[in-house]
Parts: sequence; C-alpha cells; structure tokens
Amino acid sequence: MEERTSARSKGTNRVEVPEARGALDRFKFEVANEIGVDLKEGYNGHLTTAQAGSVGGEMVRKMIRRQEEEMSR
Repeated sequence: MEERTSARSKGTNRVEVPEARGALDRFKFEVANEIGVDLKEGYNGHLTTAQAGSVGGEMVRKMIRRQEEEMSR
C-alpha cells in the first residue's frame, strides 16, 4: 500500500508549476505588504496564525477575482 503524505504534514507547500515559485513568492510579499503583515525572507515564526492566514486568504481572493475577470471577458 502506497503511503501518501500531504504537503502540510511535510511542512512544505507544493507548487504545481515549479517555474511559478518566484512569481508566487513576489505575490505573497506584495499581498503581505498591502495588508500590513511584516513578512520576511525565510522563517516567519514571529507571525501569528491569523497574520499568516490572512496573507494566504488574501492571495486566494485576489487569484479568484482575477480569474473571474478573465472568464467574464
């Protein structure tokens, strides 16, 4: 039986298109700056769960909004 391990349990996030990692990182820092979260390169253990989650949540909202705009054209 094959054992599956989620990205969360490994402590890493899998990027489906590895070439996109740089753009996603820039996007993450842009969003964090916009919402006032002090995101730094590397480990961000100083952030609360709410702060970290707000960055990811806003990234998703922006990506969905952009896709909806593209689909309505």
